[in-house]
Amino acid sequence: MDHPLPQLNRDFDYKIPSELQGEVAAGCRVKVRFSGRPLKGTVLAVKDASDFRGPFQPVLEVISPGPVLTPEVSRLARAVADRYAGRLSDVLSLALPKRMKKVETEPARERHPITATPLPTLWNRYIAGEAFVRALGEGKSPRAVWGAVPGEDWPTRLAEAAATAAAAGRGALLIVPDQFHLARLDAALTSVLGPDRHVSLSNATGPTPRYRAFLQALRGEVQIVAGTQVAMMAPVDRLGLVAIWDDGDNNLVSLHAPYPHAREVLLTRAELSGAACLIGGYTRSPQAQLLVESRWAVSVTGDRETIQAAAPRVVPVGDEGDMAADPSGSTARLPTVAWEAARKALRAEQPVLIQVPRRGYVPAVSCQRCRARAMCPDCGGPLSLTGSRRPPACTWCGRVDVDHQCTECGSNRVRAVVIGAERTVEEIAQAFPGVEVLESNASNRLETVPPGPVVVVSTPGVEPAAPDGYGAVLLLDTWALLTRADLAASEEALRRWANAVALARPEGTAVVVADGGLPVVQALIRWDPAWFASRELAERTELGFPPAVRMASLTGPLGEPEKFAAAVAAETEVEAEPIGPIPVDEHTERLLLRVRRRDGAALAKALSAATAARASSKAELVKVQVDPREIA
Repeated sequence: MDHPLPQLNRDFDYKIPSELQGEVAAGCRVKVRFSGRPLKGTVLAVKDASDFRGPFQPVLEVISPGPVLTPEVSRLARAVADRYAGRLSDVLSLALPKRMKKVETEPARERHPITATPLPTLWNRYIAGEAFVRALGEGKSPRAVWGAVPGEDWPTRLAEAAATAAAAGRGALLIVPDQFHLARLDAALTSVLGPDRHVSLSNATGPTPRYRAFLQALRGEVQIVAGTQVAMMAPVDRLGLVAIWDDGDNNLVSLHAPYPHAREVLLTRAELSGAACLIGGYTRSPQAQLLVESRWAVSVTGDRETIQAAAPRVVPVGDEGDMAADPSGSTARLPTVAWEAARKALRAEQPVLIQVPRRGYVPAVSCQRCRARAMCPDCGGPLSLTGSRRPPACTWCGRVDVDHQCTECGSNRVRAVVIGAERTVEEIAQAFPGVEVLESNASNRLETVPPGPVVVVSTPGVEPAAPDGYGAVLLLDTWALLTRADLAASEEALRRWANAVALARPEGTAVVVADGGLPVVQALIRWDPAWFASRELAERTELGFPPAVRMASLTGPLGEPEKFAAAVAAETEVEAEPIGPIPVDEHTERLLLRVRRRDGAALAKALSAATAARASSKAELVKVQVDPREIA
């Protein structure tokens, strides 16, 4: 039932009245009465008898004209709820989109079965790639972690894999991080399969198109579903393949309780349904590497010759050898090597991509004299500059500090700590006069790049692809990613850099303004993300961090996370090691619980029990998140 109380996270039995006999079926949405008020719910099963001893309340109304929850998705939802210590009703709300009544009366879509298998011409350049696709065509369920080579047309490769599974009589579910990636995948599926042979599911299209696509998949009118993380539990008839692209992207984690990661949902789905599984990306997450090292999946990568033919030359600027060759590298934001690479590409009528970590003009400033961070006198938030002639302003409360004075030394002059994309556009326009300079950011994303010499300044994750690739890719201010207080800082830096470098043409040059001796930079230079993922996994195993262990975070008012941890300890014999608590703000703290990987299910069960017990006693609310993305 759609009820917010954790202690009611269980199944309830209701009587089907005679007038609704034949209408109520497993998977239907219904309305029932609970504690004197009507609630919506989903029928999980219809049985002849019940263990409940007492008077039964009748089902009041059938909301949906037919089942919207398939048995396969029902099993999956319960498994996801158990894994993430969540409520089944919350997971079902993620699986079932909002009902749009008028869509249910629309005529059924004509089915276009996929019978001809496309020729996956470029899967054969990957070690074990051709074998993976061949197994799909034979109706088998192979499992692979795929490392795409630079410049790969990954949407077409995914479309070929899905079409191969569909030609063998099975369905496919393909998940990508955002709408931009989905648009590319949607176009590739149409190109490979033809029109009207798949649907795309995302929130960006609006509730009506999403519900229409959901019903088309539910009715088996299409065999292939593509979507963002909201589609991870979409119904797919005879599911034979689940695939996800760039699984390290935070967009693949649901923003709603119990905050499941699409990768973990698809892995669970593959296990329960016996479907094939493909995890792809230009880099590899430690979680995906664990699947390879545990032999749950095979590694599908290009050989060194293939990689060298596809990858641009990657030049680091930052270590002592680089400084000797280019003294400007230690001080200049655009070292000579980077400037020359850009100039060479522009002279060859090729576009240039510059990636900077932060948007805005100058997102953070400090005192020019003593270097103390400039903070808002009202709320204590960081000050920033929004333009070259504008006074500092607070990024939290918006206060404009016209008469700013340093609290440490009294100086009224500030300097940039971090330079954003807007300021970078100004600097590049000055460095290359007469050249068009464009900006791409999350709120104003460029989808295409005009032909000819143009410079694109972009924040990570929104870099537009150039028709024939960029002649040069420059990665600036890399320290802003590498010095983040985050367990996954290096992993995330490599993912963002590789996604940008992959857009370069093979004969192009990529310049990374970072120490070439760092393992993360070495992985980029050699284009060896599998090596780096293996190294990261080994370090986390030694230190006791995910994915080598299972963790849960408890966030709540001061003192409450510790009480919650004590309640968890009382619910299980599994030893859960507490880490913390650490303050989040003046009134909130966060505590982590760590258990051995094999004890993850026991921890989740104890978390659910503790949540229900505390809710019954009306204790302070504590947010529980299993396998949190951020540890630090």
